[in-house]
Amino acid sequence: MKTVVLKFGGTSVGNIDRIKNVAKIICSYKRKNIGVIVVSSAMSGVTNNLIKKTKELSDNFDPAEYDVLLSSGEQVACALIAGRLKHLGYKSRSWMSWQLPIFSNGPYSGARIIKINKKEISKFINIGGIPIISGFQGVNEDNRITTLGRGGTDATAITLAKFFNSNECIIYTDVDGVYTTDPRSHLKAKKINKISYDEMLEMASLGAKVMQPTSVQDAKLNNISFSVKSSFMKKKGTLITSNKKAFSNQIITGITSTKNDAKVTIVGVKDKPGVAASIFKPLSLNQINVDMVVQNISLNSKETDMTFTIKSEDLKKTEKIIKQNKKISFRKFTHDSNVSKVSIIGVGMITTPGITYRMFQALASKKINIMVISTSEIKISVLISSKHIKKAIAALHKEFKLD
Repeated sequence: MKTVVLKFGGTSVGNIDRIKNVAKIICSYKRKNIGVIVVSSAMSGVTNNLIKKTKELSDNFDPAEYDVLLSSGEQVACALIAGRLKHLGYKSRSWMSWQLPIFSNGPYSGARIIKINKKEISKFINIGGIPIISGFQGVNEDNRITTLGRGGTDATAITLAKFFNSNECIIYTDVDGVYTTDPRSHLKAKKINKISYDEMLEMASLGAKVMQPTSVQDAKLNNISFSVKSSFMKKKGTLITSNKKAFSNQIITGITSTKNDAKVTIVGVKDKPGVAASIFKPLSLNQINVDMVVQNISLNSKETDMTFTIKSEDLKKTEKIIKQNKKISFRKFTHDSNVSKVSIIGVGMITTPGITYRMFQALASKKINIMVISTSEIKISVLISSKHIKKAIAALHKEFKLD
């Protein structure tokens, strides 16, 4: 029997009417004699509300109990979906991660799925049942519930598609696919029909909110193609699949931007071997992610300036760590939190010369100054003033013929 994994995000199951709509979507597959495995997130807002409660109770809420609490949101949504399907006359039941079980390892709030027990689900599908499985969670070797971090329900769906060798995996959300840029920021954004894993991975890690990078990476590593569709409209979505540029003749596939970056500059650092490691090691130990890095060339071989970007919420912690670091000496610490990263992504740039020039020229024509640059084979990112984000996206979208 053909099998499909359907994942529904928080907005898709956000209220009773939306859960009824989700049940209709599930039934439409079942009527085609397709085996269906459903994965659900918590109803929108529930997880954030649970997190808020932990903060009201403790500044250092126990990590194991934190995951038990957060996993309850998915349990509610799964029971409601299964209940609705039973009301419609279908054989259905909910499964929590520990009931299968879905085995995980790694830290609380950041675990990864390592194995899924298929036996009970396979039997249930074979007798015509529709299993509703809680996403975002697993159970560790100590028999404790763990959660998988942001985007964890997507990761659950993709891993289920792998273990059950499903014919299709569909991520239902509140948007009808992946767009060339955020359609809320640029009205001329258009939907992408097909996109490679690598392009989607870059877009997700550089600000696109449709998918979390870890889920895309899981799909790539296991060669699981999946689609992103809207649960609110009957439209074809976006297929995320293998890394072949057979999808279109478009050089640049998409443009992303961020809104929560901060630029840090350490002025007058003593230029000697190991100084960069001395700066970044304590940041790493404090879970501060460093992104773009630029070191000015030292003309006198004595001092240099080090510039890098971090998330703006880490700025105070970063300043404190740098100023308390006895292994480095510098003259001045400066920062700017009114910055944003704008990136162009596309596997077509590997074989197309002149992309860097065209990007810089398009920004220059709008008098947008570039502060920091970083590149990979399929992306170019620049740091600019936050006030120029919309203008930059519009200019680049037009330059690379994405309008």
